[in-house]
Amino acid sequence: MNDLNRKFRERINFPIDTPITLKNLDDLLEKTASSLPFENLCPLSGDIDDLSDDYLFEKIIQRGEGGLCYDLNGILYLFLKENQLEVQLVRGSVYVPDLKGFSPTGRTHAAILMNEGVKRYLVDTGFGGNLPLRPVPMDGSEIQTPSGSFRVKKQDSEFGDYLLEMKLKGKDADWRVGYAFDSRESVEVQELTEMKKVITDHPQSPFNKKPLMTRVTADGSMVLTETSFTQWKDGEMFKEDIDSEQFKVLAKKYYNLEIK
Repeated sequence: MNDLNRKFRERINFPIDTPITLKNLDDLLEKTASSLPFENLCPLSGDIDDLSDDYLFEKIIQRGEGGLCYDLNGILYLFLKENQLEVQLVRGSVYVPDLKGFSPTGRTHAAILMNEGVKRYLVDTGFGGNLPLRPVPMDGSEIQTPSGSFRVKKQDSEFGDYLLEMKLKGKDADWRVGYAFDSRESVEVQELTEMKKVITDHPQSPFNKKPLMTRVTADGSMVLTETSFTQWKDGEMFKEDIDSEQFKVLAKKYYNLEIK
């Protein structure tokens, strides 16, 4: 893999020579979320190529694409590891409010855990419009971020031993579950291929039917589908209906993605 450290920094516009520490991870995560869109063009294309360090470098760094959780957290994990942070990839399952339960696709969410001294944090840049934009302490303490409030709760489930809970700004009045994850089982990038194949092929996957693009910024988020463009700014929502030509223009303008 060619110079991931330098190329990743260039991709997200982060200073080349600045050491990565807990103190500047907030800035790093904001820049990553703003630069790397959460998008599902690969599942829609039927791409089931195996995930690897080289694959992620080519897709996200060289081709300038985004991806889903296994792509985005996969490349961030490799970058943090290259910068000597103590990190591990973990798997979990997203809670689906409409189903009043966890996703029928199972453990198809990838996230990162990071150790800093005696403390442990959840780091995630692949959770669509629900990104904390901050490392979330795993000791249960609540944090306030530009996106809202987040906390990690110790609780056993069929999908792990912890829950990420959140109250998104302008969206949630009460705490709700984002996903469950297992801190006891680490995986490597190559092992996320199984997750990718489930998301690509499963009949109940939310990402293999229609295009979806999301970007989170310090003051809100934007979500693009074939029929609508929704922007959240400082807790307020602005939504407009669009046609197929507008979809292509907006995909290029806000996500730097070419739609043919």
